[in-house]
Parts: sequence; structure tokens; C-alpha cells
Amino acid sequence: MRHVANIDPEMANGVIAIGGQFTRGVLAGLHEHAEHLLSWSATTTVSLRTRHRDWLVPPTHALWMPAGCPHSVEVFRSGRGYAVVVSPENCPITWTEPTGVLVTPLIRELIVHLDQHQRPHHTRTAAVSLLLSLLEPVPDTTFHVPLPDDPRTRAIAEALIADPADQRDLAMWAAHTHSSVRTITRLFTRETGMTFAQWRTHARVRAALIHLAQGSSVGATARAVGYHKPGAFAEAFRRVTGQHPSVYR
Repeated sequence: MRHVANIDPEMANGVIAIGGQFTRGVLAGLHEHAEHLLSWSATTTVSLRTRHRDWLVPPTHALWMPAGCPHSVEVFRSGRGYAVVVSPENCPITWTEPTGVLVTPLIRELIVHLDQHQRPHHTRTAAVSLLLSLLEPVPDTTFHVPLPDDPRTRAIAEALIADPADQRDLAMWAAHTHSSVRTITRLFTRETGMTFAQWRTHARVRAALIHLAQGSSVGATARAVGYHKPGAFAEAFRRVTGQHPSVYR
């Protein structure tokens, strides 16, 4: 849903865009901000993790992190990124959960403009107003994997995130957690909104995004996340993201 943002100069003065270089491997532990944060990975790739979700933010997208939401950050590919800091006071965007947005060429130019023009003036106020009005959410499944809470399903999820190529089927995972297939099936659907097979596909695609961002070929990425045939991997990737995996390399 698009927000019509009529921003007064005082509100615009509270919006700051900060650009900088991100180094692969850098990790920021769990923390939160008093302001809203729009994180855009211009040429870097970062992961932002909350208690229930693990978001991967490729250069094509940005993530709106609402004020007061605890999260951690990990950099998977070195490059340049931007953070747009927005004061919650009088902010027209009311999203209460982390929300992904597609970064269009216009949004990209507005963020760069705000980074280069920090001093308040009327054109900056107009840029802030336009930027906030253009932010529209994309489907959550584009680049995040929901994490279940139950200890049994959480253990399975953590294991598959650590090794997405693990080929154990649902029956084997149920035995591993001393549960029944029926119980694990019910828990995955209830806690993630997906079947086990759907969730594993999303986890593999999420892992694939990291490999692709680091320059791996489509074939090597497919093998790394558990697919024997690149064609099957490309089809699964397209179902989740709407794009061929080569777009993200």
C-alpha cells in the first residue's frame, strides 16, 4: 500500500541518509534503534535477523526496520550500502514489522541524493516526501525465511539453514527430533504458514541468494543448496522470487 507523504520541513530535517562501505564477515549482534531504518544494499548483500525471521537483503531491495525492533546484521558480500534514518514522529509509514521494498531507479537516486545533501532545504524536503510516498511492500517470501518457535521444528530449521543441501526427508527429521511425521507437519504449517517442503525450498533459495551474490555460477549454487539439476533449481528459484537466479549474480 502506497503512503501519501506530506512532509513538513521539521520532519524532513529528522531524515538522514548515510552511505558507507560494508566488509564481508562483519557481524552486529542483537540491537535496536529509536528511529525507523530503511536499509538498502546498493552493491553489498546483508542479512538482518529478528527473533522470528531471517531476512536477506540483495541489492535489488531494501528493508524497512521499524523503531524498537531488535535485530542483528551480518554482511555476506562487501560493497556499499545505505541506511535512511527516519524519526518515528509524524512519519506517514506505520509498518510495525520489518517490511521489504523493491528499490526502483527513482528510489535509488533519491537515497543517494539524500546522502549527498544533508543540509535542510526545500528540495531535500521534497525528496524525503517523494521517497516515503514511493515505498511499497513486496511479498514477504521474496527474501526471508520464517523461523518456527517449537524446539523440534526450530532444531530442524536451524540445521537446514546451516546446511541447506541436507537431503533428509520429513520422516528422517521427525525421527531425529523424536517426533512423528504428523506432528512435524502440523507444527511447520502452524508456525511458518508453509509445509515442510515449501519451507525447505525457501530456505534453499535464501541460501542460494548468498552464493549468487558472492559470484557462484548457477550450477555450483544449485549443488551447494541441494539440487542435482540446475534446471530444477532455477524453476524453484523462479517460483519463490519471480526471477531466474542469474539475475542475482
